[in-house]
Amino acid sequence: MDVTYYVYILSNTGGMLYTGVTGNLQHRISQHKSGDGSRYTSRYEIHRLVYVEEFQYVEDAITREKQIKGYRRGKKLKLIRDFNPTWRDLSEDWKQGE
Repeated sequence: MDVTYYVYILSNTGGMLYTGVTGNLQHRISQHKSGDGSRYTSRYEIHRLVYVEEFQYVEDAITREKQIKGYRRGKKLKLIRDFNPTWRDLSEDWKQGE
């Protein structure tokens, strides 16, 4: 069975960022949106999916998550802008497929 792991970045309307890793992206983002994701994302309403990368191996995903978390804010913003210039909520695409 092929499992895909994801590194993702969430944002809120104020531009706060949260970086995470998961093996089930839709479920994890749903948790964040419902307030069950983490205290930080719940407290600051950080639930707009603005960046995502896929990995075959969890070790690679964790390594990348740590790398992104180590970036200065400007580098994170460039990463997001290059991937998603309008900062749209990428999870909105899932509703289209339902």
